[in-house]
Amino acid sequence: MKQKIIAIINAFIYSMSGMRYLLRERTFLQELILGCAIFAIEFFRSSTPALRAYLFSAYVIVLLAEALNTAVEATVNRIGFEKHEFSKQAKDIGSAAVFIALIHLGIVWLLPWLI
Repeated sequence: MKQKIIAIINAFIYSMSGMRYLLRERTFLQELILGCAIFAIEFFRSSTPALRAYLFSAYVIVLLAEALNTAVEATVNRIGFEKHEFSKQAKDIGSAAVFIALIHLGIVWLLPWLI
């Protein structure tokens, strides 16, 4: 039982270490600012709680994609900084995942205004 509690505490510590790293990443900070702007505007827009929940979940997907992209980039950089097609491919795919998440967020946010 004691080992399980220690494992849970260690997992929490590792997660907070990852969050500290993400909060130093320029792109992650930009997306946090984007979220603040979107939700500030959303505060003044009359929308349903369900729409706000969906918007929040779409925003969380952006943050998750950015976190995973940052992890991919850190791993590729750990392997080496020399130019290699597979390294470029891995970084580009991670970036594409963030882009797709941002497009999804934009659609979720703009669609009620367009309907």
